[in-house]
Amino acid sequence: MAAINRRRFLAGSAGFAGAVWLGACSSGGSDGGGGEGGDPAALPSDPDEVLAAPGSPGLVDEARYQERADAYLALATEELDPGNVTGIAAHLLRAHRDPDFTWDIDAVTVDGLSERWQQIDDLEDTRDFTFMYLHWVLAMGQGDTPMTSIDPEVLDAIRQRMLDNRWRYDDPQVPGKVDAQWFWSENHILILAADEYLAGQAMPEETFTVSGLTGTESMARTKPVILDWVAERARFGFFEWHSHVYMLKNITPLTMLVELADDPEIVRAAAMGLDLCLLDMAAHTHAGCYVASRGRTYKKDKMKGTDEDTFSTNKFLFDDTDEDYTSVTDNGATYLAGARRYRPPQVVLDVATAPAPGVVRERHGIFVDGADPVTEDPEAPFGYDFDDPANLSFWWSQGAVGMWQVAGISLSEAEEHDLLETPLLEQVKQLVDLNGRDPDRIRTWEQANHAIINFGHLREANTYAWRGDEVSLASVLDHRFGQQRDQIHAWSATVDAEALVFTTHPSTDRAESTDWGDDDGPGYWTGEASIPRVAQHEKTAIVVYQPAWDESTDELLWSVFPYRDFTHAYFPTERFDEVRQEGNWTLGRKGDGYIALWSMRPVSWREYDPAVYATDDMTEPFDLVAEGGPDNIWVCEVGEAADGTFDEWV
Repeated sequence: MAAINRRRFLAGSAGFAGAVWLGACSSGGSDGGGGEGGDPAALPSDPDEVLAAPGSPGLVDEARYQERADAYLALATEELDPGNVTGIAAHLLRAHRDPDFTWDIDAVTVDGLSERWQQIDDLEDTRDFTFMYLHWVLAMGQGDTPMTSIDPEVLDAIRQRMLDNRWRYDDPQVPGKVDAQWFWSENHILILAADEYLAGQAMPEETFTVSGLTGTESMARTKPVILDWVAERARFGFFEWHSHVYMLKNITPLTMLVELADDPEIVRAAAMGLDLCLLDMAAHTHAGCYVASRGRTYKKDKMKGTDEDTFSTNKFLFDDTDEDYTSVTDNGATYLAGARRYRPPQVVLDVATAPAPGVVRERHGIFVDGADPVTEDPEAPFGYDFDDPANLSFWWSQGAVGMWQVAGISLSEAEEHDLLETPLLEQVKQLVDLNGRDPDRIRTWEQANHAIINFGHLREANTYAWRGDEVSLASVLDHRFGQQRDQIHAWSATVDAEALVFTTHPSTDRAESTDWGDDDGPGYWTGEASIPRVAQHEKTAIVVYQPAWDESTDELLWSVFPYRDFTHAYFPTERFDEVRQEGNWTLGRKGDGYIALWSMRPVSWREYDPAVYATDDMTEPFDLVAEGGPDNIWVCEVGEAADGTFDEWV
């Protein structure tokens, strides 16, 4: 196949969706997917025949894929942690592939998984993640050989917890318990639906304790959710755009559905969604890292490429780095290595490894503005009525909990289903009570303070990324200028997994902690107290900070969400081969990749005592502070050997 020109590949959303469809390789010949697409009757009845068989033209080379799968599963099964569900699944997957493989299967016991049972029984948040991995143990652990037959008591414990779980926010409450599950983010909506669907498939005649539905009825109510989710991604992109945390939480449930679902329509839709996820990751791969602006990320994931949750999945698929795998129980690589039905399209691998230079432009999400004047009947985009309770999850999946447009259904659904009693909505409850639980007062107050309280809102994002051979530069353009966002990553310049640069406007001071990942959002490195306006053309980005709010906007909110009177940059000097400073310029080189950063305000390095503050073992400066005010202009330019030597470039 000819080299992919990244400047043309993702020219628009129509081309992107088309590429996804071509990659899905449905052997049924239908041209649909999602909630309204395609004729299910046109699909083969056997779910194993829905997708083009591994090794078919247009898919990745099968010999190479099997070689990488064998290598990863060998690594994943060097040791067994009987309390790690994905580790157990890795052993089962290898045992199904290799009849000569042996392992201590008797070490997997009910008692050994007690922490997982406790998480589920206590209705803790993210238990839906655990159910994903348990589905693989349930499916793979009923084999016909000693190495694929898990203790029946373990399988019964899995089944019982699937039957007893509360799967939806509008299901009846469990007496005596507070459900801490977050049901509404983009990834949780898919995961919960996929988990419940497969639980119903496994136990079609059983009655689920909380909902009172049979397994068959549970499948019927979750199938449209799954199909709609895939259709929305093809139509709107990812609300949690380019997230190197949560893209993995899309890849994992989609892989699970492709491999474990019996319904051909679900298998096809999940494969299409998986193609879309991998294509997005491929289009932003540089030096083995998922390099882009991000709708959601945290300090623990953004300071090094090897800290990305997607890193090992990226390495397994694209092998674009000499770095070792960072996880031997990776929730993407493990299950993709064990996949029987799904193979990525070759075009995805071609995009990931395409010759440089190139530009990728994408649009994700939906434009809704919290600054719009309050009206009685605001017009909702794309027919997703703001007043229809059925659309609450759609809007909340965009982080629109504090948007005045959905205040009515947010309040009514919260009161009807006791949502304000959950720990994750504690702050929301305080703000609702502050306004007397009056929807009109809440709307007015939310509109007046939109720049502060909509810190989770994932509004339409127009993203831009330039890729060179040695360096990359990526940003989200002119996005919610001056407003607060708790988990956004607005821009970054990257040479490799360790040599990277970005800026933030901190909400808090640095954490007095020696844990490098300790930084709540919005925090010192996580999120932005005020999102910068970024403009980028190829190798140059202009980053303008100018907060749209301050203490005078609302004194009470300022007491909860203050911000620092400076902006700063992460510029880890010892992870570059050389760093120079000339005036307000700071310039770094690693190998043949160059990054230059200029600040309108004078800059200085902040000192760190490693006994008090985490440094990730760095002893040289990394925190470049521009004091004097929260408003500032930063300019970043990147270059490489093709632009001349570092001396010439400087």
